[in-house]
Formats: sequence, C-alpha cells, structure tokens
Amino acid sequence: MPRKVIKFLPTPNPNALKCVLDASLPEPVRSFRRREEAESDPLGRALFSVPGVAGVLLAGEWMTINKSPDADWEPVKSGVQAALKAV
Repeated sequence: MPRKVIKFLPTPNPNALKCVLDASLPEPVRSFRRREEAESDPLGRALFSVPGVAGVLLAGEWMTINKSPDADWEPVKSGVQAALKAV
C-alpha cells in the first residue's frame, strides 16, 4: 500500500527529519546507514535512490531520514514522498 508523509518534523540534528506517515510500515524496525545495507529492503532501497539521502530509520508510523550536509531539504522531501508512492 503506498504511503505518504503527513508531517515532516525537525530534530536536534539539522541533517535529520522525522517523517510522520499516514499508515504503519511493516515490522520490524529497520535502520540503514548506507545504501548497500538497504539493498534487500524495497523501501530502504527506494529511499536511498533519492539524491542526498544518507541514512534511514523505518519504525511503525514514522521514519527518520538523514541527509548529507550539502543536500537541501526541499528536494529530499519531494524525493521521499515520491519513493513512498513508488513502493
């Protein structure tokens, strides 16, 4: 089922955003710090295909996206929404 982010929330880390989703993600909680770690996870792989994504934590009705320091948030957020729709 395609999901979407209903709210992006700041975190103490300027390179991380908490993304509140409209539906729960499948269990278990998953964390990927590199693209290679996410290769076997369809959502993780899709999120790492977004330019600027540097890390992903997937947990229930939310996820945290880490971006590279030189990436801008607006294109990353748009890419995250597109990745969620595609999976």
